[in-house]
Amino acid sequence: MFIKGFTYGYNGRRGMYRTPEAALSMERMAALGGDWAALAFSVVQDSFHSTQIRPDYRFTVTDRDVASAVEQLHGLGLRVCMKPMVNCADGVWRAHIHFPEREWGDKDYWKEWFSSYTAFLCHYAEIARDTGCEMFCVGCEMLGTEKKEAYWREAIAAVRRIYAGPLVYNTNHGKEAGVPWWDAVDYIGTSAYFRVADRPGESLDHMQQAWDQQKAALAELSRLHGDKQILFMEIGCRSARGCAMMPYDFSHREFPYDEEEQANFYESCLRSMWNEPWFAGFFWWDWPTILTQRPEDTGFSIAGKKAETILRAWYQKSRNP
Repeated sequence: MFIKGFTYGYNGRRGMYRTPEAALSMERMAALGGDWAALAFSVVQDSFHSTQIRPDYRFTVTDRDVASAVEQLHGLGLRVCMKPMVNCADGVWRAHIHFPEREWGDKDYWKEWFSSYTAFLCHYAEIARDTGCEMFCVGCEMLGTEKKEAYWREAIAAVRRIYAGPLVYNTNHGKEAGVPWWDAVDYIGTSAYFRVADRPGESLDHMQQAWDQQKAALAELSRLHGDKQILFMEIGCRSARGCAMMPYDFSHREFPYDEEEQANFYESCLRSMWNEPWFAGFFWWDWPTILTQRPEDTGFSIAGKKAETILRAWYQKSRNP
């Protein structure tokens, strides 16, 4: 299976998926010619050291919202990977969720957090099962937790008792070798925001060479894990000059608009990765929940930009056998 996908819905809020504007956005995303969507949405914990994960009913998408989005995406001919994510309300990146290694007094923080996280996963695994989602993502960039192997294996086993489809975990670029439980999931997922430029306005050829160098390590990772396929659960680059040097960046709003750099990032990655047998495909980051017409938008969206034309052309192709 090769996935021609995009991520949808991350900036959605309660009720948003069920609006006419969201439906129009999904339709345009489907018109790219891909065959998958990762439905990404977040639930919060108060801080990076909180042990309880819970929805904020003012903002969190409801179960009905999620089911409606899956139904709409299926209706457009897309298969769906459900991707529930955890964010920290204090603004700390989820990768920094961490607790003392020992019990503190009578409290085992890791045990409490994984109990809450497993319940969170199982809740959405039931929705994924009942709505016919074709894949389920058990976590995204949870770097501080990845070493807790026994807890992760227990959580994944709990999900498998509910959901029978393939599972993926989404680590972060450069950290793929540090996950000791890849055998517990079906795909090795990563946020592939690899640096492929040495200067702003880098050339397409240079970016492709950088991807060609990067993929050697990924191919070896696949081999070490029994030829398990690697899936880019997130990948993308803003349409801002210099962002191919740090494709994960979302904060430097002073960078000038440059859709050519974004387009070169897309084209170079597609050229490099398309026919690799160990590579499972892409969920590009990210398609807006509701499209807006903003001139020279320097965000990750490719709508109306050169990268949209590039991706549509590639997604209409078949891979070589």
